[in-house]
Amino acid sequence: MSSEQTPTTEETTGPRPRRLTYAALLAALEGLALVVGGVWILVLGLTGHPDDRQQAVTGGITLVVLALLPLLAARGLLGCRSWSRGPAVITQLLALPVAYNLLQADSMAIPAGIALAVVAVTSLVLLVNPETTRALGIRGPGNPGNLEK
Repeated sequence: MSSEQTPTTEETTGPRPRRLTYAALLAALEGLALVVGGVWILVLGLTGHPDDRQQAVTGGITLVVLALLPLLAARGLLGCRSWSRGPAVITQLLALPVAYNLLQADSMAIPAGIALAVVAVTSLVLLVNPETTRALGIRGPGNPGNLEK
């Protein structure tokens, strides 16, 4: 079994840094918000009088499925799995244009846009932090690790 396939345990990596825990919690929060929003749209689409019922149901199901990405990333981050940083970063990068669009609205969506932007930027800062990178066992470019010559 190679080092990339070896499961990461707390005994080999030490305790999980707080920054990593906070990043996982923010990713989980985003995932839960997507699930709540998707279920809300789905319920309104099925029980209410939407302009297009099929579009409402499709949108609700899409949000629930999209919630899997940050939720799985959060679980991986809590388990100190190196693969989880990629989906977590992608989630935050996708959240930034959504936050921008919410900020352009002239309605109650502006506070949601501010909150989403703060969460996304904070998560990105936590995810690229050197302490987080070390805890996940991610090596940077030009850093081959402990390879024998």
